Amino acid sequence: MALPPILKDKLRLPVVAAPLFIISHPALVIAQCKAGVVGSFPALNARPEAQVDEWLAEITETLAAHDAAHPGAPAAPFAVNQIVHTSNKRLEHDLTMCVKYKVPIVISSLGAVPEVNDAIHSYGGTVLHDVINNRHANSAIRKGADGLIAVAAGAGGHAGTLSPFALIQEIRDWFDGPLLLSGAIANGGAILAAQAMGADLAYIGTPFIATEEARATDGYKQMLVDSNAGDIVYSNYFTGIAGNYLKGSIRAVGMDPDNLPKADPSKMDFEKASDGPKAWKEIWGSGQGISAIKSVVSTQALVDRLDAEYRAAKARISA
Repeated sequence: MALPPILKDKLRLPVVAAPLFIISHPALVIAQCKAGVVGSFPALNARPEAQVDEWLAEITETLAAHDAAHPGAPAAPFAVNQIVHTSNKRLEHDLTMCVKYKVPIVISSLGAVPEVNDAIHSYGGTVLHDVINNRHANSAIRKGADGLIAVAAGAGGHAGTLSPFALIQEIRDWFDGPLLLSGAIANGGAILAAQAMGADLAYIGTPFIATEEARATDGYKQMLVDSNAGDIVYSNYFTGIAGNYLKGSIRAVGMDPDNLPKADPSKMDFEKASDGPKAWKEIWGSGQGISAIKSVVSTQALVDRLDAEYRAAKARISA
C-alpha cells in the first residue's frame, strides 16, 4: 500500500518529529514543519485547555502564510497527539479542537478508540496509533487507525522492549499500510535503516529536545549533549508505564536510578504521575541514540544534519 499524500508529498525527509510532553509547543512545531519534517505536539501541553485553540490557530495560520510565500517549498504537515486513556479528562475537548482546525494528522496513544478515529476521519484526517507490540497493532487497525507507530526498545519516554527488527517484521507480516518506527533513531543512517527494515518513516523525538526552539530547560538540553546510552534507565515508577529516562535527572532529585521501586500501572494518572518527582518536568526522558547529539542547535540545523547523513548513507550503500 502506498503512503497517503499527507505523509510523503511535502516531506524533505521521511521523518515525523515525535510529540514531546511539556517540551513541544508552536515554535518547535512550526520550525519542524518549515524544515521539512512533520512537526507535532501533545494536546495536553497546551494549558489551560483553552490554549489548544490558540496554538492550533497560530500553527495553521503561520504555516499557511509560509506556503503562500514559498509556493515551491511548502511546509510539511503537522500532527497533534491525543492521549486516549481514561485519566485524560480533556480528550473530548481537545478532539473537538482537532476537528475544528482539521488537524492533518492525529497521533493516538494509550488506547485505541473507534470514536476518536471516526472524528478525525470525518474531515479526511489521518490517524497514526503508537504501539509497543503486535497485539496492540492488530487492535489499533481493527478499531480504525490508518497507520501505526512501532515504538521499539530504546525509544525516549514511554517505550517498548522489543527489538525494532522483531517488531517491524511481525507487523509487516499482515499490515501493508503506513508504518513508522521509533527507537534510538538520531542520525540519517538510522532513518535509512528504518526504511530498509520495512518502515515507511522514522519517528524521532530526543534529538529535537536539544534544539533552540524546544521548550526544555538548558540543563536538560546540556545533559543530552553530555550523556550516552549508558546514562539511561528503563522504569515504570514515574508514570505507571515503563519508559526511558536520564539517570542524571533522577540523581538530581535525590533518587538512585539503579534501585527504583515499581509503580502500579492501574493507578496511572497523567495529571499526578507519581507521588514523588514528576515526569517530565523533573525526570527527563531520553532515547538511547543520544550519543549523536553533540550540541544544542536550531531545528533547521538538526534537519540539515539528518538530511546530509541520510543522503550519505544512501550513497554508501549504493557504492
